[in-house]
Amino acid sequence: MSDVGTTRRDLFKLGAATAAGLIATRLGAVESNEPAALNPSSKAPFNPATAHAMPTRNLGRTGHLVGLFSLGGQAAIEKPNNETAAIPLIERALDLGVNYLDTSARYGGEARWSEQYFGQVMKRRRREAFLATKTHDRTADGSLRILETSLKLLQTDHVDLWQLHAMSTMDDVERVCAKGGALEAFQKARDQKLVRFLGLSGHTDPDVLAEAIRRFPFDCVLMAFNAADTWHLPFKKTLLPLAIEKEMGIIGMKIPARGRILQGFQPPPADKQRGPVKADRPGTLTMKEAMRYTLSYPVSTVIIGVDTIAQLEENIRIARDFLPLNAAQLETLEQKVKPVFGQASWYKRDTPPNPK
Repeated sequence: MSDVGTTRRDLFKLGAATAAGLIATRLGAVESNEPAALNPSSKAPFNPATAHAMPTRNLGRTGHLVGLFSLGGQAAIEKPNNETAAIPLIERALDLGVNYLDTSARYGGEARWSEQYFGQVMKRRRREAFLATKTHDRTADGSLRILETSLKLLQTDHVDLWQLHAMSTMDDVERVCAKGGALEAFQKARDQKLVRFLGLSGHTDPDVLAEAIRRFPFDCVLMAFNAADTWHLPFKKTLLPLAIEKEMGIIGMKIPARGRILQGFQPPPADKQRGPVKADRPGTLTMKEAMRYTLSYPVSTVIIGVDTIAQLEENIRIARDFLPLNAAQLETLEQKVKPVFGQASWYKRDTPPNPK
């Protein structure tokens, strides 16, 4: 196998984390979470539908057993004035056993539509979901102001996970770690029980997230990780093993790369596409292949934004029926996606275009 592809040695090393308890069973979800649900003073979320809907895995050391599929707060859930689509999506996700919801102060522009929509549901169903949001401000004061508004919009007195959003450069790391930086706000918010756990996210450069993790004991990391990962600045080579070593919750994102990795994708006009790398052809994988690839690694869950109930239900079915791929099958998907790895990795630093 090639040096950049998945090797059996990689899977053996990462598989040790699975053997150590990353993967939980449906029965384990019932046994571990039900007592918390019956305790009114506990802030631990519990969705009774999860254990029978899909397999669960440990979210690192948080104690939460998370379903393999989690709902992202983009796509339909960040569009302006889209309540008639967004709110039923969130409701249906909870009904079908999704127990992790991801949003951000950045989703939906200045109005923060994503947090607004989640809040409309959380005011009635807060106990059913592990709720995560993010701050993009690198200062303590700015981040605390963002959190104050997030709590109001989400209609809750706390979030389960508060994350540094889109950590992209080493300067970001220096700023959040400096005196008056965002990490001061993180610790203060946790002490005041406004947040339960702390995390960070990023998709540009795995070394940036790794440096931040070495400096601060985060509970969770949200990383970009899909079948094209192996071909440029791979997150799986150093960041994934480090997060496992630190016993962090590991959340995978960019699974379909905003559709660019999928067979049915039709590239929009170049001037309508984000980032310097433009998509110029359909993708090469099915949604099932894309999800199975990432879930075959020791991640806790994958978050994916959806536009329709049909997409939501398809993703939950894939999670329900998930079977891990072996090393040869993983490399087959990596080779299959290689012709579009540029457009599928558009969010990474210095991404080259698709091969000719």
